[in-house]
Amino acid sequence: MSRETDDLELSERPEAEEDLEDLALGEDYSLNPAYVPMVVDALDRGDAERLRELLGALHPADVADLMGFLSADDREELVPHLDPEILGEVLSELDTEIREEILEHVPSAILAKALGEMESDDAADVVDDLEADKRAQVLAAMPDVERAAIETTLAYEDETAGRLMQREVVAAPQFWTVGHTIDHLRRESEELPELFFDVYVVDPAYKPVGAVSVSHLLRAQRDTPLAQIMEQITEIPVDMDQEEVAYIFDKYRLISAPVVEPGGRLVGQITVDDIVGVIQEETEEDILALAGVSDAGRDAGFVGIVRSRLPWLMINLVTEAIAVIVIGPFQPMIAKIVVLVMLLPIVSSLGGNAGTQALTVAVRAIASKELNAANAMRIILRELAVGLLNGASVGLILGAGLFIWQHDWKLSLVVFLAIIANLFVAALGGILAPIVLDRFGRDPAVSSSVVVTFMTDFFGFLALLGIAALILL
Repeated sequence: MSRETDDLELSERPEAEEDLEDLALGEDYSLNPAYVPMVVDALDRGDAERLRELLGALHPADVADLMGFLSADDREELVPHLDPEILGEVLSELDTEIREEILEHVPSAILAKALGEMESDDAADVVDDLEADKRAQVLAAMPDVERAAIETTLAYEDETAGRLMQREVVAAPQFWTVGHTIDHLRRESEELPELFFDVYVVDPAYKPVGAVSVSHLLRAQRDTPLAQIMEQITEIPVDMDQEEVAYIFDKYRLISAPVVEPGGRLVGQITVDDIVGVIQEETEEDILALAGVSDAGRDAGFVGIVRSRLPWLMINLVTEAIAVIVIGPFQPMIAKIVVLVMLLPIVSSLGGNAGTQALTVAVRAIASKELNAANAMRIILRELAVGLLNGASVGLILGAGLFIWQHDWKLSLVVFLAIIANLFVAALGGILAPIVLDRFGRDPAVSSSVVVTFMTDFFGFLALLGIAALILL
């Protein structure tokens, strides 16, 4: 062990904690690999004091990251060393699979305390991962108000604003002044949300009519009515899909927004920190879906990974087999012109790459709502033009190289035309497949790649061999 690490054992030194913080994270704020064995060693020795030092030097998000590098047994031993307040924050940061495993080993009473330290939306996510029996035990151990908030949140559909929102909000009536509001906030400081940016101005029916940002509130004169300085708000329906919520936040550059039930009554708020998680989650889902795979966490078993990926490979096998069938009728010609065998994978691969480019652009545009019925035709024509131009450029280069090698201008012309045709089809499939799937209510990121791969392989083989049959024979 290095001298620096030995120095860390001297916990009585004032700078020991600071040294631990420096050692815990790298320059990119990722967990230092050398820190994990230190925690494991403390666990093996049963050194509770050392564990408190090591964990105390980490942010809850870094503790959650640490959990991912530990074995299941080590995680089970580590959890009892976390205070309920820290445990709650760690649970909200953990990957779902690891969190479900840890929750099995946390006593219901301790878990109830940890949930009480969390925002209602995060607490509801954790409770949702519990088995039915343990969920009942945990909820029964919680205060009535906190239990009711979680149960109300869980009543909403998953991945909607109702599940995403926190029920803790700061609201004030229209007739209040800035002074009334500030005095109220100071008086009720212990009941305020941990994080909030706006004070929502509500009418007698508790419907939001405006909002005053905290920064604006602190700058205004005490006798100024809230109705005079409140700003227009963007309301989020409680049943809106979380992806739509993220789009609204991005479009209008929102920091927070009120969530209302069908009658317009204020029931909660969504803040930008919740939206960051949604954007990351949706982006990861789309990226994985484009490749036809699911998220394989650090503890994922190989059997589960195989089950998630094998079906798409089998579908791809069937589509490729169909594409290869087109080669059969051209076998006599291939036997005469052997060089065509070398050109088949080149034409097919170029088409596949071009189709993936168009597909990726289309899926992103649909997800960000930049592509809709109003501009679909213009986007389609643009991608087709790109496909033709790219096909001509690549075909010209490959055809010229083939002519230098084979000294056969007809063969070069075949390749030139085949690549133009296949890249045109690739562009067409890449832009149309996600549009059509989206129109029929399907996720364009999930199966578009299989469709595009089939089209580019099938038409790539057909174009090369069909044009060769017309020109060379």
